[in-house]
Amino acid sequence: MDKDERITSQINKLEEKFKNSGQDLSSYLDGLLYQRYLTYWDYIHLDTLLSLQVPRTYFPDEEIFIMYHQITELYFKLILHEQKQLVDDKSQDVDFFIERTRRINSYYKALITSFGIMIKGMEREQFLRYRMALLPASGFQSVQYRMIELYATPLEHLVHPSERSTFSEKDTIEELYEHIYWKKGATDLKTGEKTLTLKQFEYRYTPRLIRIAKQIKGRTIHHKYENLPQASQNNPELTTALKKLDVNANVNWPLMHLGSAYHYLDREEGSISATGGTNWKDFLPPRFQKIIFFPTLHTEEELDNWGKEWVEHTFNPIQNKN
Repeated sequence: MDKDERITSQINKLEEKFKNSGQDLSSYLDGLLYQRYLTYWDYIHLDTLLSLQVPRTYFPDEEIFIMYHQITELYFKLILHEQKQLVDDKSQDVDFFIERTRRINSYYKALITSFGIMIKGMEREQFLRYRMALLPASGFQSVQYRMIELYATPLEHLVHPSERSTFSEKDTIEELYEHIYWKKGATDLKTGEKTLTLKQFEYRYTPRLIRIAKQIKGRTIHHKYENLPQASQNNPELTTALKKLDVNANVNWPLMHLGSAYHYLDREEGSISATGGTNWKDFLPPRFQKIIFFPTLHTEEELDNWGKEWVEHTFNPIQNKN
C-alpha cells in the first residue's frame, strides 16, 4: 500500500469512527488544525502536581513527609488499576493473571525499597515537632489501601483474627465490615473508644467501602483465582506470584511501616503515640493481624509463622542499627 492509499484508508476509518457523533469528519479535522501542540508539562499537569505540597509548619522535612505519602498514594492507585483489570477480566487467561500480578508486585517492590526515605530520610527531631501540627490525620486514613484489601480477598478474611472464626461469607457485608481488623488499630489506648481519626475515616469512606465490597462480592482476586480451571490454578508462575503478593502486601509493607514507627516513636522510657492515636505496636505487626489474601496457597507452617521470618532476618537488624 503506497502513501496515498494508506492516507485514504485512514480517512475512511476516521469517517466510520465519527459518523455517529453528530459531526462529520471535516469538523473534527478543523478542531485538530486549531488544537495546540501537546507538551509534557501540560500532559502530566506538572505545575499542578508540584503545587500540591502544602506544609503546615516551617520545618523543611515536612515537605519530604508530604511528598513521600503522595507518591505512595500514586503507587496504591497503580495497584488498584491492575486489580480492577483482574476483577473485570472474564477471559480466565492465566498469562493475563500472571502479568497483572507481576505488575502489582513490582509496585510493591518500589514502595518497600523506598521506605528508607521514611526510616532514615528525615531528621527525627523535626518529625517529632511538625507531626503535632498534623493531628488527628494519620496514614491509617488511606482509603486506597483499604480498597486494595477489598479487591484482593473476601471480606471474611479481613475480620479481626480474634473474631474471624465466628464469621463466614454467609454474614452480611455490613456485619463483616463492622468487625474488620483495622478498626481495632484506631481505638483510644486509654478508653478503648474509637479515635477521632477512625470516626473521621468512617464518616467519609464507610459508604464507599461497603458499596465496593458489595460490587465485588464473589469477584475478588481470590475468587478469580479459585474460579480458574484446575490446570491454571496449579500454574507455578501464578501461585508464586500470588504468594509473593501476599507477602509483599501483608508482611513486607506493614513491617517497613513498623520499622519507621519504631525509629521515630519508640523510646526506652516508653513509646510515643502515633498521629491519630493509633495503637501502632499492636496494629502494624503482621503476626498479630494475620491478614492473608490467599490462605490456601500457603503451608500450615507458613501460616503459623506469618511475618516471623521477616522480623528475625530483616526487621531486627534494622532495629539494632537504630
